[in-house]
Order: sequence, then C-alpha cells, then structure tokens
Amino acid sequence: MEKIKMTTPLVEMDGDEMTRILWKMIKDELLIPHIDLKTEYYDLGLEHRNETNDQVTVDSAMATKKYKVAVKCATITPNAARMDEYDLKEMWKSPNGTIRAILDGTVFRAPIVVKGIEPCVKNWKKPITIARHAYGDVYKGSEMKIPGAGKVELVYTAEDGTQTKELVHNFDGPGIVQGMHNLNKSIESFARSCFSYALDTKQDLWFATKDTISKKYDHTFKDIFQEIYDAEFDEKFKAAGIEYFYTLIDDAVARVMKSEGGYIWACKNYDGDVMSDMVSSAFGSLAMMTSVLVSPEGYYEYEAAHGTVQRHYYKHLKGEETSTNSVATIFAWTGALRKRGELDGNKDLMEFADRLEKATIDTIEAGEMTKDLALITTIENPTVLNSEGFIKAIAKRL
Repeated sequence: MEKIKMTTPLVEMDGDEMTRILWKMIKDELLIPHIDLKTEYYDLGLEHRNETNDQVTVDSAMATKKYKVAVKCATITPNAARMDEYDLKEMWKSPNGTIRAILDGTVFRAPIVVKGIEPCVKNWKKPITIARHAYGDVYKGSEMKIPGAGKVELVYTAEDGTQTKELVHNFDGPGIVQGMHNLNKSIESFARSCFSYALDTKQDLWFATKDTISKKYDHTFKDIFQEIYDAEFDEKFKAAGIEYFYTLIDDAVARVMKSEGGYIWACKNYDGDVMSDMVSSAFGSLAMMTSVLVSPEGYYEYEAAHGTVQRHYYKHLKGEETSTNSVATIFAWTGALRKRGELDGNKDLMEFADRLEKATIDTIEAGEMTKDLALITTIENPTVLNSEGFIKAIAKRL
C-alpha cells in the first residue's frame, strides 16, 4: 500500500523516560508503516536540554511558529533530585512553560471518552474541556524566604521614575512571600482563544476566577473577558446557540460536579493545572486526556497531559515488563496529524488520524487494555497487555 504523503513537516518534540520509549513505538508501529512522515525533530530530553542550556526548547517553539503545528512528548521539569540524577548545570524551567510563553496560547484539555471506562461522577455524560491560560501567575512568579521581622512591599517604578507602593505584609518573624504577574495582552489572547474554540466546537463557555477576594488581579481577568465577549463574540454566540457566562471558581466547581458535561471551562493558569487533573482522573485516567495549546496567531501544539511515567521507566531499564498507557500520546499525534492535514488540505492525513483514534478506542472497548484501565473498567475479564502489546493490538486493528 502506498504511504500517505505529507507536504509540510510537523514540529516533533521528543521527551523523557517511559514516554520517550512509547514515542518511538508509536512511530514505528502506528505511523511510519502508513505515512511518509515528515517532521522537524527537536530532542527535548533532559540531557539534551542541559547540553544546549535549554536553547533547544526555545528553538522548538520558534519552529512551531514557522510550521504552525507541533506534537510534543512528555518532558521532565527538574527538581532538586533531578539536578543530582542528571548532573544538571541548573534547574531548567518547565519546557511546557517556556513553549507556552513563546506561543502565548491557551491549553485545551478534554477526556477521551470510552465505553467501559465510566466517570467517577455518575452524572457526567459528555467530555468537559478545560481551557487553561498558559502564561504567568505562579508559573512566572518570584519567591522569597523572609528570614525575620521586616516589611515587604510591592513597588512599581514607572518609566519616568515615579513609584507606587503597596504593602504586602509587616512580618514579625520568618515567613515566605511570592510576587506574580500577568499581562493584559496575554489575557486578551486567552479570552479570544476560548471564545473562538467554543465557536469552533459549538460548546458553551464558562469562565471562573476568585474576583471577590482578588479585587484587582482576578477582577481584571473577568473584565477583559466580558469586554471582548461584548465587543466581538456576543452576536456570534447567539447565532451559534451557545452561551458564555462568568462565575466564581467555587461556584463553578459545585456546578461542574452536578452537570452532565459537554462544555468548555476556562481557568487561570494554576486553576487549570489542578482542575484538568481532577477532570481527567474523574473521567478515568490522566493517560486518557487530549491536550492542545492553541495560539490566537494560529499555532497548535499537541501533547500528552501527563508526566514521563518515571516508575515504569525504571522498571523498563531493569528489563522488567511495563503496562504503560499510551493513549494520550497517540492522540497527541492524531491531533497534530489531523490539524496538519486540515491546514494543508490533505484529506488522506485527516482520515488517517480519525482511523487511528477509532482503532485505539475499539481496542479498549474490545477489552484489550493496559493495567491502569483494567483496574477501573466495567468490561468483564479484560485482557491486560504490556506497553508494546497494547500498541501492537492497535496496529492490528488499524
């Protein structure tokens, strides 16, 4: 059979540990036999990021601006233990944070719904998509340990040298302090990405912050969303028969738990980080979650929303068998291939992405799955496959 041709490359960002092993298996078993795969390859494994002083991460983001579509493997964000393990020059920042800041996008995460993997929340019938702002807040924060009594202030120095100060706290002993920021321009991009994605997918959009407590910071998010909605999207939403509404984050959580799903829930950076894990876990597994970074300029970066599965990697290195779920990584590839096909007018590539997703879901619904899903499935007597066996079972169906 002739392979499907690609006209424009994808940006391929390889990653770390067990997900790096799965990445190669997916390419070898599911993609290369069917596609004349064209990618511009960047190795975002921690060793290579350390060798290049993390320049490779910046380069991969700039390439995404050039080619418009990227697919990313899970990567390590180092902590003190990783500093020693990998003999790092410094504690490099989160690659996702670096890429998001350069692309100025919004991350949309939605569960992959499969028969036999029932949500923990019994009334959830449709996927809940989390739209996570991808810039600023605690991820760009400055922190300080306060050694003893003293005063901490926020100080803004204007270009003309005039200063405005705001007291943070009068410390009477040791403590901690954090300063964080966001940009109106980035919040505007976040709002437009959310409204546009809601129109594209014909879903209601919810947005929630804590503006009653954070009367300047969070309230600014609320105001910008409302201004952009009123000026640019009100009529479009009405024509599409969908709704936008704002609520407090605690009220949103209560509504989400009682809803049946089927909407986009827009969250600030940290809220989105936490809530996407809650939603994905409640729907079944972090490995059953799609994740795409969408920029207002039309750049798309698809990734698996979970980590590098360190525990399985150490087992793999010892030659022990693993049963690691590769679904989110497969769907990162299908999302990127479909978008590449859409932008290039390549129908064959788009149809291939659809078929690969169907083969993946059909495999699970036929009772063939990895151990994490076998532990939670309602399918009787599932067949537990190892990491490679699961990918090969999908390949057979494909």
